Amino acid sequence: MNRFWSPVIQQLEPYRPGEQPKHQTYIKLNTNENPWGPSPQALEAISAATSGALRLYPDPSASDLRAGIASSLQMTSDHIFAGNGSDEVLAHAFHAFFSGKEPILFPEITYAFYPTYCKLYSIEYRLAPVGSDFRVKPSDFTGACGGIVIANPNAPTGLAMPLEDIEAILKANPGVVVLVDEAYIDFGGQSAVHLVPDYDNLLVVQTFSKSRSLAGMRVGFAVGQPHLIEGLCRVRDSFNSYPLGRLSLAGALAAWKDSAWFEKTCDQIVADREKLTLNLQTLDFAVLPSSTNFLFASHAHVSAEQLHADLRDHGILVRYFKRERINNWLRVSIGTSEECTTLVKVLRTML
Repeated sequence: MNRFWSPVIQQLEPYRPGEQPKHQTYIKLNTNENPWGPSPQALEAISAATSGALRLYPDPSASDLRAGIASSLQMTSDHIFAGNGSDEVLAHAFHAFFSGKEPILFPEITYAFYPTYCKLYSIEYRLAPVGSDFRVKPSDFTGACGGIVIANPNAPTGLAMPLEDIEAILKANPGVVVLVDEAYIDFGGQSAVHLVPDYDNLLVVQTFSKSRSLAGMRVGFAVGQPHLIEGLCRVRDSFNSYPLGRLSLAGALAAWKDSAWFEKTCDQIVADREKLTLNLQTLDFAVLPSSTNFLFASHAHVSAEQLHADLRDHGILVRYFKRERINNWLRVSIGTSEECTTLVKVLRTML
């Protein structure tokens, strides 16, 4: 402990992201990055934005990007908030809608950043149980609470809830914000975005890091009715009025418009995901049905911790969580077709 730290920081357990080796000597299947790279149109836009205009501050409201997203969703810009990655958008949402209220509710197995946000902002929380199959049940999200957070599809399991389950949670909790974190929605889930006009308590958060291959640019956004977006803006403008740089804004807008590249790369990832699932199952892995760009797998005889270490020795990084209930599971990102083939070959040799 450090005597200069505040009481909040003293007890904080920071989120630990997946390993990012400085030297790319590994096959990286540990952080759910898109293996196919950004849209060529996005790269052209980023290059064109690299000019003397970088001496000027960027648009603080990301108006062009918000307008582009809103137009595709048949909404207005007032329904869209853009931030520095979905993690920042989530953090602002926790601060704007959950602080100072009753405990919020999220699944016991989900994105590990949620409890970190709660501790950072002194938000009490309760954990909703998940079944032995790791499924989230809407019936566990009833009763008094200060808000609800659902990752759909969930992380790290990759399991998706049907849209009617999300709507059931919304109907059961009209008095609090229901935040649906859709970081992986483009790989197989049903988005709740189109429920936004019908529910004034729904906030949907998405990212450009996964399906649009811009993890290095840090762009995320939220969709909700204007009164929720205004709350996010109040937090942003009390924290950092310029969260997105000119290059990020240019690249994100071009990536959003390039639907052909988006669909092509998502389809390839889904095809490789299904192929890798079958290959892992032939090697005695249990694999959860995934709606994401990763698989959650457990071997019948060899511990996940051992497999994680052995794969690293063979030059392949996967994600291991030393947490109760999931400490014998590995999260494996879907790489290129060749990377997935190499993974299977190495596993076959190891096992």
